[in-house]
Amino acid sequence: MNEISRYVKTERKKLGLTQEEFALRSGLGLRFVRDLEQGKETVRMDKVNQALKMFGMEAVPGRVSHDFERE
Repeated sequence: MNEISRYVKTERKKLGLTQEEFALRSGLGLRFVRDLEQGKETVRMDKVNQALKMFGMEAVPGRVSHDFERE
């Protein structure tokens, strides 16, 4: 699970919404919401931003942080 997937899942639950309710309110498909919350790496960024818009947020370009040491 990545940072965006954790954020969406946490914020959705704070709103008291099921995945189905969130999908309906955000205009996204249930399968996409499930994939997003599970951290699927190949989700479309326009749809990620559509989900984040529900919380007044947007994904923007930034530097990649790595969890491993560089040689």
